[in-house]
Amino acid sequence: MGVDLFFAAVVLLVCFAVLDLVVGVSNDAVNFLNSAIGSRVAPRFVIMMIASLGIIAGVSFSSGMMEVARKGIFHPQFFTMPELMTIFLAVMITDIILLDLFSTYGLPTSTTVSIVFELLGGAVAVSMLKIAAEQGNLLGFTQYINTGQALVIIFGILLSVIVAFIFGAVVQFLSRLLFTFDYVKRLSRYGALWGGLALAFITYFILIKGAGGATFIPPESAAWMKNNAPELIAWIFAGSAALLQVLHLFRVNILKTIVLVGTFSLAMAFAANDLVNFIGVPMAGLHAYTFAEATGSPLTATMEALGNKVPTQNILLLIAGLIMVLTLWISKKARTVIDTTVNLGQQHEDAEEFESAYISRGIVRIILRFFHFIRFFVPSPVRRWVAGRMDTSKYTVDPGLDRRPSFDLLRASVNMMVASAVISYATSQKLPLSTTYVTFMVAMGTSFADLAWGRESAVYRVTGVLTVIIGWFVTALFAFTLSGLMAAAIFYGGAYGVVGLVGLAGLIIWKNHAKHSARSKHKEMDEVFNLKKVTDPGETISTSSAHMSILLREIRLSLDAALEALFIQNIDWLNVEKKKNRTFQRWANIIIANV
Repeated sequence: MGVDLFFAAVVLLVCFAVLDLVVGVSNDAVNFLNSAIGSRVAPRFVIMMIASLGIIAGVSFSSGMMEVARKGIFHPQFFTMPELMTIFLAVMITDIILLDLFSTYGLPTSTTVSIVFELLGGAVAVSMLKIAAEQGNLLGFTQYINTGQALVIIFGILLSVIVAFIFGAVVQFLSRLLFTFDYVKRLSRYGALWGGLALAFITYFILIKGAGGATFIPPESAAWMKNNAPELIAWIFAGSAALLQVLHLFRVNILKTIVLVGTFSLAMAFAANDLVNFIGVPMAGLHAYTFAEATGSPLTATMEALGNKVPTQNILLLIAGLIMVLTLWISKKARTVIDTTVNLGQQHEDAEEFESAYISRGIVRIILRFFHFIRFFVPSPVRRWVAGRMDTSKYTVDPGLDRRPSFDLLRASVNMMVASAVISYATSQKLPLSTTYVTFMVAMGTSFADLAWGRESAVYRVTGVLTVIIGWFVTALFAFTLSGLMAAAIFYGGAYGVVGLVGLAGLIIWKNHAKHSARSKHKEMDEVFNLKKVTDPGETISTSSAHMSILLREIRLSLDAALEALFIQNIDWLNVEKKKNRTFQRWANIIIANV
């Protein structure tokens, strides 16, 4: 293969970078939009504007160092440019397929874990094939790989899940005891102090996670911020509390301020730190090609130069930021992923997205027995006091909203505060944590503490959470395996292998798009069939009649399709129509409940 062919590979990697930005933002947008959209803190376009500004700010503050893709997982000095191109092409094709698949089904996953294990799988495959071609010992592949990094990531998965859920639940429980569900009247007493604490952690998060890699912040200042965290947080707390108290005097909603600032900070951190997950590999491929061209033997020279720091041009970062913002506004799959997280944490009971599973029922029984056991050690006066403070009947919705929020502003602000605090501390201590895992599990912990998982909905919510968590581990396994297989196909097939894999990826993405469109149609129907509380008898009759007409129409269409499938003996078509029975039953139950 000539050098010109590898230039075409670099161009293809750049195209993959654009696609990866689109599918990546579609999945990761839930990290910074979940709390704002779930609480309906502001009109959707206002939330999107704030998130967009956060993304642009994060891209501007990014140092542009794409370290993970170049040397974080493997040792580049053991590979030539063609071998690295094989790894990078396999990684990008796998990443696009993987993230698009998760977004199609509305499941949030970690773009960091996916890219790391794709790099690991591709590097392991190429190094073993290289050793096999040289008739060496296959176990020698370990010298090519930075195995310690993979173990750190796996540890980060477990740590993120456990720590984030516990901290989210504990802080939300204490916050609810302080403010109760009727929190508005108590904000005037100590809302400024509580809000000051929340803003202190969020602002510290911006400094440590969002702007920590900014080139305009001197290394001495960054080191001082990390080493003097308590003093810095104390000063920010004092200033934030005073500012919020002044804003409260002017009747500005303190909690809305916290949620919107938190949305900006998480969006900024996402752009500053997760950008490497999408464009790091293509940039590493570009640098490898440039370094190889500068040598006398571009196809055989090893890539020691990739071990040095090579910043990415600011114009490329800005273009990437604009693509991310555009995707944020137009991506339907981003809304699907956000809906999954919001629905799992909604305060009220509604049509559940996930089914009841045996393991989830077992977990709910164990938890109920545990809390029933704890009751014996808590005095009756304390139990009555806690029950009064956690009285969910006092949860009210702003009548001015056209649709009720999934949870209130207090929980949304706790989500922002706890996620910012956990990620900031982990970053300052160099502990491995995933932003996606932290934000999701904090949201689940706060909803659990808020008694959002009632007896009727708990088994469905637990099934949903388990599905997402299992998906995280599947991400690592799928990324490693598929990337390794694709690297092997490119290693042996060359340009023909690349063309074949690109075609395969295109087919998978097209089928995912069709499947997502079908799921979106069902979602729109589910929005029609919803539980409504009305006082006008005329509206009741009108609503129920409209629901009945839609239900009967869909049953007739399904029956016609089933009969036609029966006549032509199409088993697959019959199975599709059979699965619709569950949806029809759910719609019928909602009509009965409304009546």
